[in-house]
Amino acid sequence: MTPDQIDPNIDVIVVGAGNAAMNAALAAKESGASVVMFEAAPESARSGNSAFTGGAFRFVYEGVDDLLRLAPDIADLDLANIDFGTYTREQYIDDIGRLTEWRSDPELTDVLISNSYEAAIWLAKHGVRFQPALGRQAFNMDGKFKFWGGLACHLLGGGAQLTKTLHEAVAAAGIPVLYETQARALLPDDASIRGVRVSHHGRNYDVRAKAVVLACGGFESNPEMRARYLGQNWDLAKVRGTRHNTGWGHKMAMEIGAAVAGHWSGCHAVQWDMNAPEFGDLSIGDKFQKHNYPFGIVVNAKGERFINEGEDFHSYTYAKCGAEVMKQPGLFAWQVFDQKATRLLRDEYRIPRITKETADTLEALAVKLTGVDPEGFLRTVHEYNAAPRPDVPFNPNVHDGLCTSGLKINKTNWANRLDSPPYHAYGVTAGVTFTFGGLKCSTEAQVLDSSGSPLRGLFAAGEILGGLYYHNYGSGTGLVAGVVFGRLAGEGAARVARRNT
Repeated sequence: MTPDQIDPNIDVIVVGAGNAAMNAALAAKESGASVVMFEAAPESARSGNSAFTGGAFRFVYEGVDDLLRLAPDIADLDLANIDFGTYTREQYIDDIGRLTEWRSDPELTDVLISNSYEAAIWLAKHGVRFQPALGRQAFNMDGKFKFWGGLACHLLGGGAQLTKTLHEAVAAAGIPVLYETQARALLPDDASIRGVRVSHHGRNYDVRAKAVVLACGGFESNPEMRARYLGQNWDLAKVRGTRHNTGWGHKMAMEIGAAVAGHWSGCHAVQWDMNAPEFGDLSIGDKFQKHNYPFGIVVNAKGERFINEGEDFHSYTYAKCGAEVMKQPGLFAWQVFDQKATRLLRDEYRIPRITKETADTLEALAVKLTGVDPEGFLRTVHEYNAAPRPDVPFNPNVHDGLCTSGLKINKTNWANRLDSPPYHAYGVTAGVTFTFGGLKCSTEAQVLDSSGSPLRGLFAAGEILGGLYYHNYGSGTGLVAGVVFGRLAGEGAARVARRNT
């Protein structure tokens, strides 16, 4: 199918084909609307950033019974030795508030949290499966697992399986997806948005519809926009996911008067293998990430530590660490561990394509760390090892209080000394996941203009929706937001279509 073959009476156009877009399309279809989806990528690279995610899904739950409803296989586990805990609405609010320095839009945040568990149920209804996050959000200590960070369940198969399942649901619903079709402009009339101008195989087409949902990601894959909004050197950063999130949705909405919201100079950026490709590789997925830094130290080219690695669980700090690496000389760092930590390292530290060095002594390791001053590194490690610590046991499942004192940057938890060889080191740079700046939207995902009035017929969901993220990010929030606001956008677009029929 080409754009000129689309039914001229189509109700809803969804721009994008990732998590938010597919849930918007399914919601619109289930609300009685006819739907078509436009995806800039070829079919082999479809699904945007959603295909690259590890599958964390942050939702409210009161106990194991809520989890069993999503993942019945949990009943087969040794539940007597697993403490799933709870993740209450109040904990969720506190986490988002703390991480965003209380800048997150309170009304959008309330919608996100209030609908988070129902979002998981919605996905399950469409065939998405969940599994307990053992080994990622809980470690075995003396035969017992204790979950931390509010992330008891992940999506089985991660983003690859999520998007495969949702695309199957979209196909079963009879929703066509046109690939290699770049949306370039919105088509407004005096009262409403009436379609989208697209480019497909070198030709431009105007496709009319009664409502449009923008769910086409952030601008992280556009080096010019990264440099303009995020700042110096961000055009040099690697991109964790798709190469196709280039900010067209932002630009075409702003051209017709859409207001903006969110942290436009901020982004989700993690520690990412320094020799990873420029953009994400679907054959590797999220495995270039390196998230176990709380159990070691991170040093820059001077051999100096520059973050408090033990500030919090990685779920609450990983998304801001990439920005800290971007501030360092050479835009790189090395994570260093000893044998007390290696058993805790996730699978991402054992992939074939990895920048890694090992040595039996710190002195031997120092000269292997490419770009790092060996003397500075040894001075840092010796000072770190010599720093006073309280007499408390190391425990990766809690804020254990095993901290240093007297250092320029103290490590406040999990501060084991580096004294058990062999030592392992992993080279990292920054990997941008998505940008925080987006469009200002109502609690029903309707795009607003600068006066706060809705742009009739225009909705947004996913990473393009602004106002949720500032400074930092709690893992698993993005997928939930994509489902919650994708559904709202699809349902809202279907309502507009019915009124315009």
